[in-house]
Amino acid sequence: MTEPPHEAATDLIALPGTPLADAVVKLIRPVHTPSVFNHSARTYLFARLVAARLGLAAGRDYDDDLLFAACAMHDLGVASDGPHRERFEVEGADRAAEFLVQQGTSTADADQVWQAIALHTSPGIAERRGTLCVLVREGVALDFGGPLGARHVDAVTDEQADAVHTAYPRLEMVRSLTDAIVAQAAKDPKNAPRYSIPGELLRERDIFGRTRLEHACRSSRWGN
Repeated sequence: MTEPPHEAATDLIALPGTPLADAVVKLIRPVHTPSVFNHSARTYLFARLVAARLGLAAGRDYDDDLLFAACAMHDLGVASDGPHRERFEVEGADRAAEFLVQQGTSTADADQVWQAIALHTSPGIAERRGTLCVLVREGVALDFGGPLGARHVDAVTDEQADAVHTAYPRLEMVRSLTDAIVAQAAKDPKNAPRYSIPGELLRERDIFGRTRLEHACRSSRWGN
């Protein structure tokens, strides 16, 4: 039986209503800009579409609560209340894992989330570290519309994309997130190792005023 269109659209943009998911939202909403918060939500929604395309089912192949936690907190390293003493991927992973353990998540599950967040900017590595790492990496890449990897950019129809972007508008996400990463990277040399994503974004902003990522996204599927 075909699902009614309005129900399908509601399911497409629905975030989990579990106690853990609610706690994660309560943690990140006050410390992210609306643009970065919406990016985190879209990353989860797009990751679920990638999972469906790969034939992966929640509850069988991955834990949906952990997927939401990893997607929603993957940029916690640039949160306004962070210590900003490590590169943003690692700092975000550390904070997320600690938070999950405090919420009663097992250390093994928290470590899965740690890996997914710490490796989300590491193509070729994330894909070898399990389903959660794959889905977070692909969800992030899909929200950039192509420049971070275009393997699943056509997993989203125009109608699905419109529904997701209506619920969680982009709000110049690429510029906003790049601003946050660069600001965090500039606070301590440890935050921006050479040839890392934060290191290169900081260097390109300093030299050129705009990063290659920002330039590439101007012609990506979603734009900025």
